[in-house]
Amino acid sequence: MGEKTIRLDKWLWFARVVKTRTLAQKLVRTGKIRINKEKSSSAAKPVKSGDVLTISLERRILVLRITDCGKRRGPFSEACKLYEDLTPAVEIDESKPAGTRGRYHSEKVPRPDKLGRRKLLQLKNRQYFQ
Repeated sequence: MGEKTIRLDKWLWFARVVKTRTLAQKLVRTGKIRINKEKSSSAAKPVKSGDVLTISLERRILVLRITDCGKRRGPFSEACKLYEDLTPAVEIDESKPAGTRGRYHSEKVPRPDKLGRRKLLQLKNRQYFQ
């Protein structure tokens, strides 16, 4: 009797990487998942314990080693036991303040407040507040 295997899309759903199996299938079809460094384009590809998945999500990259195939989509505490997280820690740049993003923060230009926006609109369209 061989090792227990499970479909890739089903495992992603069991491990709570994605919310639905349909989303898991789309993630695999778009080529954003590698199994043991090889791209996978089939959601039905079998995975087993010991396989390493590299998952490219929208804002981060996950590296997960499968420890168990699972039997159901249980709570988060149960889902965490299905994998070992090998994702490297992200280095935090201390020079940038936390929570800054967008055009204004990256250029160090202060964003105008309500009064400033009104003054800008007056300059652009002189009849706006008259």
